Amino acid sequence: VQLVQSGGGLVQPGGSLRLSCAAQGFTLDDYGVGWFRQVPGKEREGVVCISTDGSTYYTDSVWGRFHISRDKAGNTVYLQMSDLKPEDTAVYYCATKCRVEYDGGSHSYSSGRDYWGQGTQVTVSS
Repeated sequence: VQLVQSGGGLVQPGGSLRLSCAAQGFTLDDYGVGWFRQVPGKEREGVVCISTDGSTYYTDSVWGRFHISRDKAGNTVYLQMSDLKPEDTAVYYCATKCRVEYDGGSHSYSSGRDYWGQGTQVTVSS
C-alpha cells in the first residue's frame, strides 16, 4: 500500500510540469488527495486538494496556475502546473490528506490513515 509519484524536474520560469500520484494497493478515489510542497528550513505547505466529491481547493499563490485532477481508471491524481515561478521550487508530496489555506478560508481533510508519496523535486530556474 503506497503512493508513487512521478514527474517533476527542472523547468524555466513560465514553463509547465505535470506531477502524477498513483495509488498501489488501495483505491485512491475513496480518499481526498492533497499536494504539499516543502523547501529547506520551512514547514510543509499544503498547495491544493481534491475531495472525494471532486471539489477542489487551491492556496492563493497557485490559484489559476495549478490544476488538480483525478484519473479514476488509472487510480491516479495529477497536478498540472503552469506559468511556473522560481518561488514554486520545492519538493512536492502527494498524500491522502489535505490542508489548504486560501483567502477567506481553509480546507482540511484526513482519512485517519494517511499515505504519503516519496516526494519529487521541482526546480524553476533559468
